[in-house]
Amino acid sequence: TSHTWFWSLIQNDFKTGNIDLEGCMRLLEKMQISFDADHLKHIFKKTLDKHTGDVISMDDFKALYRALVHRPEFEELFKAYSIDGNILPDVQLLKFLVKEQFQTEANETTATEIIMKYEPIDEVRMKRQMSFEGFIRYMNSEECSIFKSQHRTVYQDMNQPLCDYFISSSHNTYLIADQLMGPSHLWGYTSALLKGCRCLEIDCWDGTNNEPIVYHGHTLTSRIPFRSVIHVIDKYAFMSSAYPLVLSLENHCSPKQQEVMAECLKTILGDKLLSSPIGGEVDVHQLPSPEALKFKVLIKNKKVGTLEESLLRMDDDYHGEAEDLSDSGSESDDTDDTLPLQRSPTKRRADRRPSPSPPKKSKAARTRIALALSDLVVYTKSQKFVSFDHSLQHQQCYENNSIGERYARKLVRISAKEFISHTTRFITRIYPKGSRMTSSNYNPQEFWNVGCQMVALNFQTPGMQMELQDGKFLDNGGCGYVLKPEFLRDRNTKFTPRNVGGYSKPMSLSIRLISGHQLPPSSVSKTNKADPIVQIEIFGVPEDQTRRKSSVIKSNALCPKWNETFSFNIQVPELAMIRFCVEDEVSLVNREFLGQYTLPVTSLNTGYRKIPLMSKEGTKLESASLFAHVWYY
Repeated sequence: TSHTWFWSLIQNDFKTGNIDLEGCMRLLEKMQISFDADHLKHIFKKTLDKHTGDVISMDDFKALYRALVHRPEFEELFKAYSIDGNILPDVQLLKFLVKEQFQTEANETTATEIIMKYEPIDEVRMKRQMSFEGFIRYMNSEECSIFKSQHRTVYQDMNQPLCDYFISSSHNTYLIADQLMGPSHLWGYTSALLKGCRCLEIDCWDGTNNEPIVYHGHTLTSRIPFRSVIHVIDKYAFMSSAYPLVLSLENHCSPKQQEVMAECLKTILGDKLLSSPIGGEVDVHQLPSPEALKFKVLIKNKKVGTLEESLLRMDDDYHGEAEDLSDSGSESDDTDDTLPLQRSPTKRRADRRPSPSPPKKSKAARTRIALALSDLVVYTKSQKFVSFDHSLQHQQCYENNSIGERYARKLVRISAKEFISHTTRFITRIYPKGSRMTSSNYNPQEFWNVGCQMVALNFQTPGMQMELQDGKFLDNGGCGYVLKPEFLRDRNTKFTPRNVGGYSKPMSLSIRLISGHQLPPSSVSKTNKADPIVQIEIFGVPEDQTRRKSSVIKSNALCPKWNETFSFNIQVPELAMIRFCVEDEVSLVNREFLGQYTLPVTSLNTGYRKIPLMSKEGTKLESASLFAHVWYY
């Protein structure tokens, strides 16, 4: 049956004779078989070696198809459950699902649905059976991905206060390169929003003709109109996620241009802009939930006075009015993150490192805030961080802190318990230190470990840090909000990353790395070769951080086989991330990145699973994957 099906599928393409490489590619696309061009060229060339010319026959194409699609590791599984080696009845498929894939809730309907969806041969499908062709299509599908399909949609409770979530956050969103001379571009906002980012940063400065501009102040980065940025945000704000979007304004504008900003926000965003508390509630003791704020844009900025005063002003015409705000009420500027620890004045001076930032404002410096802009701030008021004790005494739930990575790292080290207590109450944003001129990133994990909600990264810079960010926010349908574990939401928690104590729920994880398929060839290979090695890395609390390496498979990127098992004991799975990274061992001291995939440990699927691979830039490598068996308890 399979034989007849195959011929009927391809014979049309051979009507006019044999086909060349282009024809071969077209035929595979028609059959919905994903392939890497380098690997296909190599197999095609090997097929050609048997005879002269640059075209192949139907028999040659069948051999090529089998070399590319019929993987021995799939065949082994299929034959173990097939009655005659050719057909898998629905009952046997169900056995496979329960025994191998640990789908204990699967029933005959589940098996029938899989057959109906993936079996390409009509007469086999009608008998509720599966051929090897159908089995291959199922094993290569999203259903067999290592990432749990339930986690591809919003499944978490979205009715908790905003501070109970990790929120996907971007730093200097307008930059698409470095921090000194690189271009500012609207694409920075578009791409971050399409990735599900829910907190964007906008650096605003006075521009000509009373039009505010966006750029990295005191640098040579190019400038874009604030108005254009808001138009782009209006267009893409809720394309990837329905949950609230926060615009973090780093505001350097004069009161006059702040009024222009407020007008832009109101007229362009319209009803999307949240400009007063939900239900007119001025006495806010708890932040609203992402669910309550769906399709709303929140402004994060300094604010004059209280929510009540803002509401009373709503009907007044206060055009041209501004008030002074002492700097102690403001957010620490991105340009200087060397906040002193509580030490003696002499020590404090010694602790400051010289940095290329603009001179600090004097103690008496005051910022003028236009009331029109101030009144748009509701649940995300920027408040300068003084100390954890000060926040506990004086800070309101709608006041947020921004802390530079260097100072935040010190706080994690010396006051982790107080830090966590702080993040159970207040939204805390971490941003990269000013000396990261090349827009490099820090490891976000250490700040997620203490419950920081907005761990802002330079989205334009690829690397392990952004891979962790992308992996973390794959969870919960990629909506940009991930509910924090209970022990990071409970105000009486005793959890700290270095002392997990009774909060540990140990997980024993076993991963058998079986094979790879169509891995990207090495950049130094003239054909389709690479010497792949796989690193499996766990990120989480310090105790869980670990890395394992596979052996190197020489000269095989098409179908390397490892069959190696790696075991991990994870103390705090709720915070752990797992990263599979494939590299080409160019030499003993030099490795080239080929692809990676990162996901939360709690999103791991059990059984035989396909691990898709992402490029350095974070795009999916369509035909490349790893194949592994995952098991945990």
